[in-house]
Amino acid sequence: MSAPETTAARPLAAPFTDGLREGLLRYQQCAHCGGAQTLARYACQHCGERGALHWRDAAGAATVLAVTEVARAPSDEFRALAPYTLVIVQLDEGPRLMAHAVPGVRIGERVRAGFFEHQGRTLVRFAPLP
Repeated sequence: MSAPETTAARPLAAPFTDGLREGLLRYQQCAHCGGAQTLARYACQHCGERGALHWRDAAGAATVLAVTEVARAPSDEFRALAPYTLVIVQLDEGPRLMAHAVPGVRIGERVRAGFFEHQGRTLVRFAPLP
């Protein structure tokens, strides 16, 4: 029997990656200024407050800010997916996130997060809202 994992031993982004496996998109929100961010950090990127960040579940709806088609994958890990679409979206809760998307999404389009498995990891893929 192994010892339980302590919070200090867990990677900083564990709540985010755990959420992906559960079908949830998570972000950090600062209790001090209310700022939201998707990259796991020890301090708020808006006000610099340390220890005030809490994980929240996002609804998954977002607006597309940028789109690119990747024809040549940057690594062997993603070569099987090429060509694929990447987007930068702004979640309704405020933070921005880069993720996969279905082909054909456009800047300004409203999308919703979905999830897919690739090489043992859960990744985010956005698709247009119905």
